[in-house]
Amino acid sequence: MTGGEIAGLIAAAVFAVLVALLAMPIIKLGRVFDETREMVRQLNEGTGPLIEEFTRTVATTNSQLEKVDGITDNVSDASANVSALSSLVASTVGQPLIKMAAFSYGVRKAFKPQDGAGGPGAAGPAEGGEPR
Repeated sequence: MTGGEIAGLIAAAVFAVLVALLAMPIIKLGRVFDETREMVRQLNEGTGPLIEEFTRTVATTNSQLEKVDGITDNVSDASANVSALSSLVASTVGQPLIKMAAFSYGVRKAFKPQDGAGGPGAAGPAEGGEPR
């Protein structure tokens, strides 16, 4: 064997060792890709039911909000009706009560006994005193 053949064998052996050393990280990288693929598959399997549950929750929430909206409309109508009713009662009963109170005040003033010689509207025994 000549020196060139020995050098070729050494170079081939070094190249084989280099390929073996580089193959280990490539194999490990392949395992990482396999694990990543498995994690993505599990994530996809878990995401579908989660999205379906979220969709159901949103639909239920929307239906509940529609019910609350109906209740709010009914309460608004009821408060408007109560307001109209109180205005009606105030205008129907209030005006006659005010007139009756004014009439009774006038009757009391007209029939109230007066002190002294003064006529109606004369002051009592002391100026500024309390009326009887």
